[in-house]
Amino acid sequence: MEVPAPKMSPECLLVLDSSPFAEADDYRVCRDLHRQFGTTYYYASQLFPTRMKPKVHAVYGFVRVPDEWVDNPGAMSTVEQLEKLTRYRDELVKGLDGKRPTEPVLRAFCDVARETKIPIEEPLCFLDAMEMDVRVTRYETFADLLGYTRGSAAAVGMMMCHVLGVNLTDEMSTAAKNLGDAMQLTNFLRDVGEDFQRGRIYLPRQEMTEFGVSDADIANGKVTPAWRDLMAFEVDRARQLYATTDVAIRKLPVYARRPVNLARILYSQILDQIEVNDYDVFRQRARTTKTQKVRSLAKVILT
Repeated sequence: MEVPAPKMSPECLLVLDSSPFAEADDYRVCRDLHRQFGTTYYYASQLFPTRMKPKVHAVYGFVRVPDEWVDNPGAMSTVEQLEKLTRYRDELVKGLDGKRPTEPVLRAFCDVARETKIPIEEPLCFLDAMEMDVRVTRYETFADLLGYTRGSAAAVGMMMCHVLGVNLTDEMSTAAKNLGDAMQLTNFLRDVGEDFQRGRIYLPRQEMTEFGVSDADIANGKVTPAWRDLMAFEVDRARQLYATTDVAIRKLPVYARRPVNLARILYSQILDQIEVNDYDVFRQRARTTKTQKVRSLAKVILT
């Protein structure tokens, strides 16, 4: 019995003419990863023009696969994680140099990166951060943490600028990096408990000490006055980072302005929910509701 070929969405088929490596199914893999794991980003990405969506999915697929290896390794040892990251890095470099990758997400990403002229330094910077997640479990200061987020988040913002055809002025570059950092910091605050189970604490040790919060408090999920004060401080820092991007977002190309703004609004609402939950990120996962998503979408479309 012949098995029917999977149906490809029009958005996946649109990119094939400019994709020497990838097939429509490779872009579908990226899209499915985006839809499964990046629900807020995926929701916002639906505002991009159809021709642009596969490229956005390709960037997400590229970053999601190694992120899963380091966050959810299963039975993999640290050595095996690093070996997989090394092979992935090698395939990326060779792919950007013209050799077809074996990984579906790399085939799609390399095609997009070559077409949109993403500098190789940005995806390599991202993979450096993934290696840090395997090797590094604590950051002493916020400046140290920013060294990590330059790869884990800011690099993704820079890659997206190339995909979206943004004129990378100093203002736009700074805004892209700040937006990435703001979203990453939001993730850190939302996922403190989960990250601790993975053996990591992203809150700077220096700031924990200043506010009187110990590792044991996090281990036990204690929502103390000191914990609330620390979290309020970090929430305010994230909000300030978001605020620095608003002017630049309004200067984005018209086709990119609404989806980027929607992602910015929805992600910053996670901070609101952390406050609603009285900073208890151990027992309640802060997330935006469907109603909030729809209301925010309407607001973005009407402005």
